Amino acid sequence: MKKPIKVSASILAADFAKLSEEIKRSEAAGVDRLHIDCMDGHFVPNLTIGPVVIQAVRPHTKLPIEAHLMIEHPWDYIESYAQAGADIIQIQVECYGKRKHACSQYGQWPKEVGSIDVELLRRDLRKIRQLGRKAFIVINPGTPLFKEALSECDGVLIMSVNPGFAGQKFISSVLSKVQEITEGFKGDIAIDGGINAQTAPEAIAAGARVLITASYLYGASNPQEIVRFLKGLGN
Repeated sequence: MKKPIKVSASILAADFAKLSEEIKRSEAAGVDRLHIDCMDGHFVPNLTIGPVVIQAVRPHTKLPIEAHLMIEHPWDYIESYAQAGADIIQIQVECYGKRKHACSQYGQWPKEVGSIDVELLRRDLRKIRQLGRKAFIVINPGTPLFKEALSECDGVLIMSVNPGFAGQKFISSVLSKVQEITEGFKGDIAIDGGINAQTAPEAIAAGARVLITASYLYGASNPQEIVRFLKGLGN
């Protein structure tokens, strides 16, 4: 039996001047989680949210909070994000291997790797779980799927855009990774980037069960209709 579709609201597209109101609006729309993109200006070409913002958001919602760590050296910050109130901590596999030549230097994006140090990645996934949080790996479009890490994961997040900014076009070639994960993996399979009325059905058909949406949700006049539509795709 397939898992129901869950919708995670990516607050990167919310109005930060009214963040508490935007969170309440998301709750009223029926989203299942809040997705918070934590960017350091090094792993991605943008600088956004640190633990202090998650700590500020935490009292305003009972929804699970996902902290997507788009940062170098995530191992230095896992405890900080857990203590701030993140329920799910998502770490990029590209931080655990030698970068491809085209993205090996500062200012070269998107970050991609062809291999990883699986034991280092497993160490940090175990650390997240030992802190009582759910552990996800995140895979950029140009990075292959590393199935050997799945045994320590509660979920996998497939990026369907190159991370860093909202509003990018969906990269459909990543759906083959989603399909591959569905073979035997019992955890959450999430997808993030360019999710809308056209791309969400493709993602679900491939096997995704958690849809992370930013501009599509927060740009809608009726977010409740968007959430109802996305969840209905699982029927």
